[in-house]
Amino acid sequence: MPTEQGQRPTEVNNGPPTMADVGRLAGVSAMTVSRALKGKSYIAKSTLERIMVAIDQLGYVLDQSAGSLSSRRSGFIATIVPSIDNSNFADTARGITDTLAQTSMQLLLGYTNYSVEREEELIESMLRRRPEGIILTGGKHTAKSRAMLANAGIPVIETWDVPENPIDAVVGFSNTSAMEALVDTLVGQGYSRFGFITGSEAADTRGQQRHVGFDRALSRHGLTSNRVVAIEEVPIRMSHGGKAIREMLERFPDTDVAICVSDLPAFGAIMECKRMGLVIPCDIAIAGFGDYEIASVSEPGITTVNVDSYRIGAQAAVQMIAMLENPNSTATIETNYHVLLRGST
Repeated sequence: MPTEQGQRPTEVNNGPPTMADVGRLAGVSAMTVSRALKGKSYIAKSTLERIMVAIDQLGYVLDQSAGSLSSRRSGFIATIVPSIDNSNFADTARGITDTLAQTSMQLLLGYTNYSVEREEELIESMLRRRPEGIILTGGKHTAKSRAMLANAGIPVIETWDVPENPIDAVVGFSNTSAMEALVDTLVGQGYSRFGFITGSEAADTRGQQRHVGFDRALSRHGLTSNRVVAIEEVPIRMSHGGKAIREMLERFPDTDVAICVSDLPAFGAIMECKRMGLVIPCDIAIAGFGDYEIASVSEPGITTVNVDSYRIGAQAAVQMIAMLENPNSTATIETNYHVLLRGST
């Protein structure tokens, strides 16, 4: 049976599982496994089903590079991000690329559009090319993804999060704690009627963690946290913030500060408030998260949490290089964040 989320499957032969491993588990020969993967129609359906179950359980990935490479080195690091539209993830990718420039390795980039199913497809596709290592965004993955990664025999680094059950190494921060720090700072400024504009938390676990931090901080201060508007579209864009702030003020007109799950909807919310004739922050204050470039050039500037996206990528690449040199150098590195107060609050 496939492993459950959060469990690490047993590794096979201290390296990537082979066709022989799949065959043993399925009760067939390695040749039969090979024929099944080549789509041979004469493989019995029941046999094919056993082979596919074994493949999923072991996290086996067909090595398409084996026949064309004279060595096992591919020379690239695979990196998967949720979106290429998000400047923070672009900065993380740039941090990885700039650091890898000190080596002979290159970056292979893919994006998931916040879908763990799409991430699974990308992981399998990238592992077929046998990357030197793989860098992921976040700590939520499908059971099959975890199995493939755990048995790939290469360094794996999860970023932008501190998962409870990491696959290998971690370079990230607690989104929950970072949001708590923002709420604490705004309470210190005198705000008490907090609203939260969030995204599709089923897709964006980091947004979900920020919502947890929002609730937790307000509970500590004895304040209510029921003023919530969700944006279900992914990825979240600036225009979504305008619609969300209108809904917030219609449903919760007493809101004195609205925190957005990122700076993009925060900017959209500010622009919409201006169109409505509201003065920021006198009529309502707005805060974001992530310290995108737009947060500093907005008028007023957006109060936010700086997480140093570029440094996350750079540190992930440094950790990857260390693990390639010494497989025992796996580590959990918690990166820094800090609240930036600007004119929007």
